[in-house]
Order: sequence, then structure tokens, then C-alpha cells
Amino acid sequence: MRKMIISALTATAAAAMLGGAGLAAASTHTAVSGTEHFQMMTTTGTGSTGSVIASGVFTAPAVDHEHSNNTSTFTFSNGTILIKHSKGTGTQNFNPKTCLLTINEHGTYKLVSGTGAYAGISGSGKYQLSILGIGASSGGKCVQNKPPVAFHQVINASGPVSLP
Repeated sequence: MRKMIISALTATAAAAMLGGAGLAAASTHTAVSGTEHFQMMTTTGTGSTGSVIASGVFTAPAVDHEHSNNTSTFTFSNGTILIKHSKGTGTQNFNPKTCLLTINEHGTYKLVSGTGAYAGISGSGKYQLSILGIGASSGGKCVQNKPPVAFHQVINASGPVSLP
């Protein structure tokens, strides 16, 4: 009798787990929406790519490919997102005595389209850009026609997103 009760409980638990797994699998196919955060970072002033971490509705690493027309493509392992962003407004300063460059800007962005797991994505938001760099020097003077000797760029962006 005890064996039958344990077998029945085990079968019931297995059925409940399988039923729950079916619900979890089904829920991955429904649209989700919420706030998505993107943090981009690069340490080179001469490249056009950077590292991205997305978190919120989905969490994933990506590579940011910056294009010349205020667009970027985030390339994830399972798809891409095309982003259109404003030019940005804020402050820029270059100290010719210390060669220190500081830029602080903000703007807006829109998620234009996606491929793969991000097909049909939509959303928009605001970003904050911060750059700190040290310009090259030649003959004891700062020069702006050479790549910086140190460069840190961080962009934090967030806004509502909908992913079908």
C-alpha cells in the first residue's frame, strides 16, 4: 500500500512538473514588454564597435556596431537590433594643457527593427553618454590629430520595449 501511495504521489508530481514546463514553454511565445536597459562601453577612440549588456525584458551580451548615419546595430548571438539615435546634446571640453577630453551628452533612441529572437521588437528611450579621454602629445603639446592615449566611453540607455 505504501508503495502505491508513493508511486501515485510521484506520478502526480511528475505530471504537475510536466504541466508547469508546458506553461513555461508556452509563455516564451507570448509578447513581453517592460523596461529594457542597455549599457555600452568602449575603450578605444578609433574603433566603431563596443561591448553591450542588455537587461530587463531580456538579458544578453552584444556587440555594438556604430554606423555613420546615427544608427547602430546590436549583434547578439541569436539576432540583431537596429537602433536609430539622436545626435546628442551636452557639453564637450578639451584642456590643451592637460590633454584631458570630457564629453557628457544625452539624447533619444528608437529600436527600428530586429532579426532572429528580436524580430518585431519595438521601443524607444533616452541615453546618457560619457567620454573621458587623454589626448596624445607631441613636443610637449597636446595634439588632436592623433588617436587618444586613453579613452573610456560609457553609454547608458533605457526605455520601454515590446518583444513579440
